[in-house]
Amino acid sequence: MSFLIGCALWGYKEWVGDLFPPGSRASEFLRLYGQRLTTVEGNTTFYSVPDQATVARWAAETPIGFQFCPKLPRTITHAGLLYPHLEEALRFLDRMQGLGDRLGPVFAQLPPAYGPANLTDLAAFLTALPRIAAEFAVELRHPDWFTPRYSARLTELLQELGIGRVLLDTRPIYDVPGHPQLHSERKKPKLPLQFSVTAPFSLVRYISHPDRDVNQRFLQDWVPHISQWLQQGTRIYFFVHCPLEGRSPTNLRFVQHLFQQHQLPIPPLPWDGLDSFPVQLNLL
Repeated sequence: MSFLIGCALWGYKEWVGDLFPPGSRASEFLRLYGQRLTTVEGNTTFYSVPDQATVARWAAETPIGFQFCPKLPRTITHAGLLYPHLEEALRFLDRMQGLGDRLGPVFAQLPPAYGPANLTDLAAFLTALPRIAAEFAVELRHPDWFTPRYSARLTELLQELGIGRVLLDTRPIYDVPGHPQLHSERKKPKLPLQFSVTAPFSLVRYISHPDRDVNQRFLQDWVPHISQWLQQGTRIYFFVHCPLEGRSPTNLRFVQHLFQQHQLPIPPLPWDGLDSFPVQLNLL
């Protein structure tokens, strides 16, 4: 598939009765998630590396075509320079091989302290990653990476290596005042959104507003870019977050239907074919 859509995690008990059928058990969450959505942001691997048996189970419980996009562990990305942790990264990649064809791009989320002064370290680390093991993407949070001087150099590096740049869209939680649940989520950085593709794929992390309809004006900005990227053959992984995690699936469905209404060439959402819940298509 050229367009895959999912959430940051697959197991959340408040999704029972919405994404998951009533009465669903935690042991069923991944299987049910894979029947409804097409990818997941592997946030769990940021905190803990699963054992080999767990990785094999993840692959077995998801359908052909489903994609995990694991996040490099924080012991690699949040411990100073990257290159000294290359061996640990290689061990992590070896463990993720147990996902087989369910393994999507692996991404590194770097802390705000990791700035352009570390460009040489970043280049050395990314160059050393084995392309045969996985595709890779990087999310940068130091504000200087977004200035013209360093953004161009970064883009050149990523394009040369075929590394994706994670596109983080936090506008819905910063540009809309008045919602009490947004305070904690605003720990995410407020950075410029650059619609930039540097690899044959793109990872988008969309931090949605809890009030579903508020997201429409921000999603409209994505439509022409996603349309163009899909026409160019770019594979897109679109992850929908929400400060109120219980609302992430509903907001994800809203994203899917808005893109469909704009006639983007994206596959149907498997979830839509599995239940009889009412679907809101009138987004005007």
